[in-house]
Amino acid sequence: MAVTISNEPEGAVRITIAGGGIGGLATALSLHAAGFDDVVVHEAAQVIRPLGVGINLLPHAVRELTELGLADRLAAIAVPTAELAYYNRYGQAIWSEPRGLGAGYRWPQYSVHRGRLQLLLLDAVRERLGAHAVRTGSRITGLRHDADLLVGADGIHSAVRAALFPGEGAPPWNGLVLWRGTTRAEPFLTGRSMIMAGDGSQKFVAYPIGDGRLINWIAERPLGDEPLERGNWNRPADPATVVEHFADWKFDWLDVSGIITGAEAAFEYPMVDRDPLPCWTRDDVVLLGDAAHAMYPVGSNGASQAIIDARVLAHSLATTGSAAAYEDIRRPATTALQLANRRQGPEVVMRLAHERAPGGFDDIEQVVPLAERAEIAASYKRTAGFDPVLLNERASWSVR
Repeated sequence: MAVTISNEPEGAVRITIAGGGIGGLATALSLHAAGFDDVVVHEAAQVIRPLGVGINLLPHAVRELTELGLADRLAAIAVPTAELAYYNRYGQAIWSEPRGLGAGYRWPQYSVHRGRLQLLLLDAVRERLGAHAVRTGSRITGLRHDADLLVGADGIHSAVRAALFPGEGAPPWNGLVLWRGTTRAEPFLTGRSMIMAGDGSQKFVAYPIGDGRLINWIAERPLGDEPLERGNWNRPADPATVVEHFADWKFDWLDVSGIITGAEAAFEYPMVDRDPLPCWTRDDVVLLGDAAHAMYPVGSNGASQAIIDARVLAHSLATTGSAAAYEDIRRPATTALQLANRRQGPEVVMRLAHERAPGGFDDIEQVVPLAERAEIAASYKRTAGFDPVLLNERASWSVR
């Protein structure tokens, strides 16, 4: 059943948001911008701290934050990504493309510390909706609430989702583990490059955040044993146990093993997601972000998709009084993206290059032709909603 709130004027509608992460806070800001003033975010943590490491915000998400009036604040804490480049495990170039403004978008792509972005959104919520709008140490444990609408934005282990779909169980694991960390190091390539190197199962990702000399990295490979925890981004890991799997990964332009060894901190995360759902809304409850569509961290889409969810939900509620349009727009799109990420998304070029030339190559054109590489990249942009022409021409989700 679709959520409907059209029986009351906008200002009288009370909305509760479960979860004070990026999706929940972006939802509060979006609802306020759309005319809903009685919005409260409930966050289980006693204090919201800048946890985590780096993430990428794609141009379609940066557009939404810009239209929320946060462009200058975001630019002050983020690095504008200049290019995305893929390499094989020997450091040989497979594919590269400009990103953000350099690719013809009207908005940049940003690399940013997840925790700093969360605090930016938190400050904006408190400024615009008041200090009372975020209640920490307050966990929503089910579907009971005292508002007209409950928005479940409480992550991959969502209590709201579990109440809607009991018995779903733990997030399914694909056998891979990610290690994430940050290391102080000299800039590489353009100084604003995001690189991915690997063979389809073992992979290394790096890009600068902060002042540009803090390198955010991700190392990925199969894990032989069942993971101890699923869906916890902040489980500590010892860099020494990671580097042994990448000891010989030293490229002319980047010392992978040196980056891992020099990490200030590292975290372990089994590669998990959630199966697509048949619906996101029921009675006076709606799901958003990872609670609705947790996906593998492929293609830099997790936080970006949650921000877009927030804007579309606010637009749907303000213009139709219902969440039906939100679900009609977002659920098919994110389902397609979840499934694309299970197929490795645009990163499949690394697997193809390895399968066709496991020992490396002299000419990538003879291995994965340019037309094939270009279509893989373009197809993923269309699926994820950031094809540059379509994004630049799409109507705004702003209500006023």
